[in-house]
Amino acid sequence: MLREDGVREVLARLQRGERIKAIARDLGVARNTVKRWQRLGGWRPRPSGPRPSQIDPYRPFVERRGPEVNWNGRVLHRELQTVGFAGTYQQVQRAIQPLRVDRAWATVATVRFETTPGQQAQVDFGQTRLWIGDRLEVIHIFVFTLGYSRRLWASAYPHERLSALLDGHERAFQHFGGVPLECLYDNPRTLVLGRREGRVLWHPVWEDFARRYGFTPRACQPYRAQTKGKVESGVKYVKRNALAGRRFASWDALNAWLQEWTVTVADQRVHGTTHERPIERFARETLTPLGSRSPYHYERVRLRRVPADALVAIAAARYSVPVEYVGTTVHVQESSRHYEIFHGGVCIARHAKSPRHAVVVDRAHYRGLLRAGGPAPTPRPPQWDPGYGDLGEVMVRDLALYAAVAEPGGAS
Repeated sequence: MLREDGVREVLARLQRGERIKAIARDLGVARNTVKRWQRLGGWRPRPSGPRPSQIDPYRPFVERRGPEVNWNGRVLHRELQTVGFAGTYQQVQRAIQPLRVDRAWATVATVRFETTPGQQAQVDFGQTRLWIGDRLEVIHIFVFTLGYSRRLWASAYPHERLSALLDGHERAFQHFGGVPLECLYDNPRTLVLGRREGRVLWHPVWEDFARRYGFTPRACQPYRAQTKGKVESGVKYVKRNALAGRRFASWDALNAWLQEWTVTVADQRVHGTTHERPIERFARETLTPLGSRSPYHYERVRLRRVPADALVAIAAARYSVPVEYVGTTVHVQESSRHYEIFHGGVCIARHAKSPRHAVVVDRAHYRGLLRAGGPAPTPRPPQWDPGYGDLGEVMVRDLALYAAVAEPGGAS
């Protein structure tokens, strides 16, 4: 290609009668280029618009199939070849490049969405590490944020299982005195079992829980966690403001502090988005009252065989039962905060849930085996069984008599 000044020089030299071959050699271009500008008679810009390509007839296929294979050029090229595309992999890459760019900004860009009073709450877990007593524990922080007022509830758990989610929701509902119309989640595996025909498949226990409290659970679109940005900000706020640099004597002390901090600090701050205190906006929330609804009863039953040390293994921790049940099979019923162990329909032990690898012992379960202190008693000597009667005196002989008998010629 020649710029405008180069084209003018070509035309001027042609008018002077110079040969095409000489002009092409001097300017370092092809002879066909010189002939083309001679035919056109003057410079003109290249026509705008995309140039035709072999992939043009297949662009609808690329736009439809691209998101499904995460815009993988190799996969698209292979599949295009099966439907008649004869072009190269580089042509496919050039075709999907602008589509990749569009997808990149679409996954980052968001539109702020404000909900009406009482409409929505957003729920999520966050993780951090804190000293509980003399152990550095992984803490899972449950955060429940009301969308309109930005008022939040936080509690700490050693895990993110279904029992923690149920307990966290019930405590949040009790704290706020009501239930929103819907709750939004980021597809947690404990709640979302999958999707079918565009519909979320919820855990059956969770569906029953939501039906009991009268709210609608909703899940974000996959890979769109920013949809619940209110609670994402709430999780960071709890970690950075309530927990940074703190140590706690126990899990109960940690949750007591979170409850105090929520009321005295989080509710009283001026929120950066609403420019109001959450406790003041909460006065305009329209939650569904709890009424006389009893707590949700969640149980999970397991079978365990009691080992010789009378410590039953449950969720990577061990809990004691009375020693007389060693070798028997017991039923373990799990509620939101406790384990109850049954044998023959009778509750033989009840323990509060503890972190993984903990050993929880009730000394009363080992009555008769564990002693308060002092030396162990001296074992009693064995007694004769009365059934054998009196053995009488035992005859004692000198060993020389046996030696004399063993010699040759001795007495027989």
